[in-house]
Amino acid sequence: MMEKTSATTTKVVEEGGGGGGREERRMKMKVMVAIDESEGSFYALKWALENLFENMASKCYASTAEEAHAGMVENEGGMVFLVHVQPRFAEYGYPIIGPNVEDYVRKSQEEASAAILSRGLHMCKDKKVKAETVILRGDPREMICQAAEQVHVDLLVVGSRGLGTISRLFIGSVSDYCAHNAKVPILIVKPPIKKDTKETQTSAVNA
Repeated sequence: MMEKTSATTTKVVEEGGGGGGREERRMKMKVMVAIDESEGSFYALKWALENLFENMASKCYASTAEEAHAGMVENEGGMVFLVHVQPRFAEYGYPIIGPNVEDYVRKSQEEASAAILSRGLHMCKDKKVKAETVILRGDPREMICQAAEQVHVDLLVVGSRGLGTISRLFIGSVSDYCAHNAKVPILIVKPPIKKDTKETQTSAVNA
């Protein structure tokens, strides 16, 4: 099940056919980033924003100098889809005692999702990158791959660690599953080995 949050975001727009060159494709790139409460997932988002969209803002058309100075100009065409997965109750690994517990868990999920996606949206806004948020329910490995295919993104970005609590509920990592099953190109972002290491290690797998 896929849900789009009510946050102020842009609508999904299918890209038109025809190639306008590599740079044009880059300007219209649609990237999906899977995030949760783990810092690893937000590091992956940070890496994507800084390395895939960093130079786009300067290429976007500004109607007036005032708009550009005020930071009102966003990247045209390029978009990030922030996807967050909520596990079903049965996937927590312990029985639900009653409806009150179920309601509590659901409310906690909703609050956590709102906080996670809000943080992600602010990161995108700071980089002037258009973003849309998507909430999924189910096995995060399968749901992330399905969402990437359904939205027709150009690239799926996931962190190599995490996705926090969710990943510990399943055998195998989310990134490993997506690398072998995603129908779109995937970029796995690894955090620096040392805090003072600026170089980011990444590995890309083309489906």
